[in-house]
Amino acid sequence: MASYRSIVITGASGGIGTELAKAFAAPGVSLALIARDESRLKPLAEVCRSAGASVAIAGIDVRDREALHAFLAAHDDAHPVDLLIANSGVTCGLGPDRSRESDADAEWLADVNYKGVVHTVSALVERMRARRKGRIVMMSSLAGMRGLPDMPSYSATKAAVIAYGESLRGWLRPFKVGVTVICPGFVTSPMSARHMGAKPFEISAAKAARIIKRAAEWGLPFRAFPWPLALGIRLSRLLPPWASDLFYMPMSADIERDPRADL
Repeated sequence: MASYRSIVITGASGGIGTELAKAFAAPGVSLALIARDESRLKPLAEVCRSAGASVAIAGIDVRDREALHAFLAAHDDAHPVDLLIANSGVTCGLGPDRSRESDADAEWLADVNYKGVVHTVSALVERMRARRKGRIVMMSSLAGMRGLPDMPSYSATKAAVIAYGESLRGWLRPFKVGVTVICPGFVTSPMSARHMGAKPFEISAAKAARIIKRAAEWGLPFRAFPWPLALGIRLSRLLPPWASDLFYMPMSADIERDPRADL
């Protein structure tokens, strides 16, 4: 079981990211916590420092590749990173009266959920490859395993993360750099609170963080949870398309628009 001493977490200002920072905080651990709103990272940093970790924070939007790369390169120079967690993510769904997603929302989802992951990984992957050690964890979603009719672009971006992670895993395996793709279901968070519909097997962000931490420590290539929902999704893919579509009808939901989309 791997033990990590220098950890980067994007999207650390809330939900799973915050709980991951708390879960990994310990004496001898260096944490770099990144989120768009630096003010929300400051109290988290104090909690992690009280647990014995050294903490650096940065208010960076993962869409800003240059700023993200500059910060991570400087941090890696001082604390060679052995665990990189690309956790930043946002959500939007269909428009009013189940109209199509706006072009702006679809592009925002692609920029944060997929391009933001690529920007995060590309900042450090060559350094990790040269050191021949470390692990990259990427946050996808169960919606990436099977697209949800209420969230077309969100589902597509999360499917892209799965494909990207699978490709990286094959590329980096000979260089001793591990890759883990995480597919959570419903996790209690502000993002989940905007999902107006059924949320089967919803779990707390703290429990999700514990599952993800174990997956990273055990070097799992893929972890989808909760298992009953993940199993149902896997089985649904064996059905004819028309039957699979019927399977998802009871999970229909309205997705309140994320106010951050306008910032």
